[in-house]
Amino acid sequence: MTRNISIIGDRFMLPWMFDDALRKACGKRIVTRLHELAWPDEPMEHGYRVPGMDGLKEYMGVPDDIVARIGVAEVLVTHLAPLSASMMERLPRLRCVAVSRGGPVNIDMAAARAHGIRIVNTPGRNASAVAEFTIGAILALTRNIARGHEALRQGVWRGDLYRADEAGVELCDMTVGVIGYGNIGARVVRLLRAFDCHILVADPLIGVPPGDMDDKVRQVDVDALLEQSDLVTLHARVTPRTEGFMNADAFARMKQGAWFVNTARGPLVDYDALARALDSGHLRGAMLETFAVEPAPAHWPLLSHPGVVLTPHIAGASMKTVRDAATRLAEEVRRYIDGEPPLNPC
Repeated sequence: MTRNISIIGDRFMLPWMFDDALRKACGKRIVTRLHELAWPDEPMEHGYRVPGMDGLKEYMGVPDDIVARIGVAEVLVTHLAPLSASMMERLPRLRCVAVSRGGPVNIDMAAARAHGIRIVNTPGRNASAVAEFTIGAILALTRNIARGHEALRQGVWRGDLYRADEAGVELCDMTVGVIGYGNIGARVVRLLRAFDCHILVADPLIGVPPGDMDDKVRQVDVDALLEQSDLVTLHARVTPRTEGFMNADAFARMKQGAWFVNTARGPLVDYDALARALDSGHLRGAMLETFAVEPAPAHWPLLSHPGVVLTPHIAGASMKTVRDAATRLAEEVRRYIDGEPPLNPC
């Protein structure tokens, strides 16, 4: 018996790559229907803004269109397509949804449980991409790469960046604080080891394995990390406990002249407090890859702050991320078809 599968990808998680991976894993037992959403060329929607979609955080796609695309499919493979409670009521044949994200924020999970729909995802799919990007972000910030680049773009030769009071700081001369020791944070620590810096790790939810600690890597609490680190990099999840935890008090605890890097999530940070810490000179600089509102408003002061390096939430954008996510979801679909338990149930 063949299974109907709806593939709703986008211009990053390409639908044809999902399709190729599914055919390798499931052979001729599947019939697929492909559709491509316009993300990232068009922004995602947020559930709190749209009536009836309040169980979802971010997604792309008009509900009626998505329901029509799924149709009679038993399995949905997607990256951003939404599934709200009311949509599930219109999709009685849907039994499995495979989401190529670290968290199924485009799915109403309570409704999925009520409807008996299996939801699987791909935690850590972009861990290596984000970890490598984080190292590049740290270097761009602390070695004046971004400042020199920006000046040359404007026709200005910043020879003054060789002044002792402007020169960068080498990682081997720093203590780097890593907040969050999940898939990404752990990889960042492994990469940082090559720079021979001292590393502090804080994660109140995950115990760091003793074998990961040595004379260069120590586990401490968050307050000690903030007080002792020359640079703090965030890799925590957004939870009610962590939302906005990098606030005025946290920035005040950081060393005078320290740097701050966020390649995790915007809601972890009080950006107004960060701006004040930068304006006062308490912090030397910051690198921001994620924002509280995306796209960031054009008038937002931190976009033009001379001490801030910016990228538009692209740390996870690598083709390895796409290949790995497609392969992992294909295996989840095969396991569903063969009656096996999921590897990553949500």
